[in-house]
Amino acid sequence: MGYLSGKTVLVTGASSGIGRATALAFAREGARVAVCARREERLKELASELSQAGASAVHTFILDVRNRVSVEQAIAALPGEWAAIDVLVNNAGLSRGLTKVYEDDHENWEEMIDTNVKGLLYVTRAVVPGMVERGRGHVINMGSTAGYITYANGAVYCGTKAAEKAISEGLKIDLMGTPVRVTSIDPGMVETEFSEIRFRGDKERAEKVYQNITPLQPQDIADAIVWAASRPAHVNIHTVVMTTIDQANSVVFHRHS
Repeated sequence: MGYLSGKTVLVTGASSGIGRATALAFAREGARVAVCARREERLKELASELSQAGASAVHTFILDVRNRVSVEQAIAALPGEWAAIDVLVNNAGLSRGLTKVYEDDHENWEEMIDTNVKGLLYVTRAVVPGMVERGRGHVINMGSTAGYITYANGAVYCGTKAAEKAISEGLKIDLMGTPVRVTSIDPGMVETEFSEIRFRGDKERAEKVYQNITPLQPQDIADAIVWAASRPAHVNIHTVVMTTIDQANSVVFHRHS
């Protein structure tokens, strides 16, 4: 147990993938871990795993980050012992579809923008003022290599991740003069439910995304998040860009024959 022991950590979108792995990684450090997501049953299962992993305390609650009022109410309603959030991991996010912009369903755009951009802003707005007031805190946002290079049929998703990158940079500037830190973790291909969600449950299509490639695993991203959060208080890790050895950027991959 070290720097993170006893710290209060909030992870959004924690019911699966990177969010789940991140919550467990903080639990193993002895942190107090609060997790939220839309899927209640998965949160119940995760709560038990977090306790077994070593979390000094666990708190779960249902939250759809797309709903600003729900976000404000949920953060305001946190029990007193959970209100002082030391580390916020804005992990909730998704992609929908892989289609040309002029042929895409506008509902896909709205879900991505509402979750990846507006949801990130809503949670940040609800949590960061308390960090500033207390004189401590760390915001860790989930970006993507998609925010650096736009790929075909993914313009809107890439746009949301470019927005995350700009928001993270702007938030850090706005917090200058305070001890609150801001980090963007920007992974490439990670083997999670991401592609299955993108293709609305089409597992066969999702599996092809990772075909003949060794992708990153959720635990790899969680390791980077915990590493950034555990640096000395005067050290701010602005950005971590990470990919599998089989990926150079959003559009260049090596697929094994």
